[in-house]
Amino acid sequence: MVQIERLADLKPVHQRQAAGLALWRWRAPVLAFELDAEWGIDQAVLESLFQLAASPAGEQSDRAFRRAIAELCTAPLFTSEVDPDTVQLFQLESISSLLTFSELLDKPGVDIAERVVEGSARLADYLDDLVEGSFYSHPSEEAHREYLANLADRAGEGYFASRNFAVESACHGALRSLSDCAGLLDSSTGRELLALCKDFGEELVTTMRWLRATGR
Repeated sequence: MVQIERLADLKPVHQRQAAGLALWRWRAPVLAFELDAEWGIDQAVLESLFQLAASPAGEQSDRAFRRAIAELCTAPLFTSEVDPDTVQLFQLESISSLLTFSELLDKPGVDIAERVVEGSARLADYLDDLVEGSFYSHPSEEAHREYLANLADRAGEGYFASRNFAVESACHGALRSLSDCAGLLDSSTGRELLALCKDFGEELVTTMRWLRATGR
């Protein structure tokens, strides 16, 4: 896969940042919807994990991330069975990616970073499947069709998969210019990349709200 080869060419610190950006694309969908109360998850803990994933790698931030993960894993969610609706499934998959990201703290490497990055692509594909399988026309269907018509090299992909790939490619290309010791929040380039991921995340939220409103 093209995006995996591009990720493998990055330094380990930038691979970690790429994983952090992949998480950031799903931050809005996780936080925009109320979490199931029975899961027992503190939303503030999730917010802190996203923030820490965008922080510089180092003993202090890694320790804080581990503490937040440990707190997260005490939630009843991790000892009970759940039957998620569509929105909740996206939340659960994103929480799983946060857990995967925590593995990078102890074992930096492209394999784990790939799992996080691929997780974002997989969710985007799934969202396309839900939109295409809906009995209702998406409110932005024409705009999405026009966007895809201009992507000759991404023929056959859905809108959100193509958008995710475009954002991912922009992020990976820009990461090479970031300092090895800087976090994504510490430079104008890093903040621009986070904003790019946030904008995509807001698109995801809009469509997920539409899916919930139409009964998916």
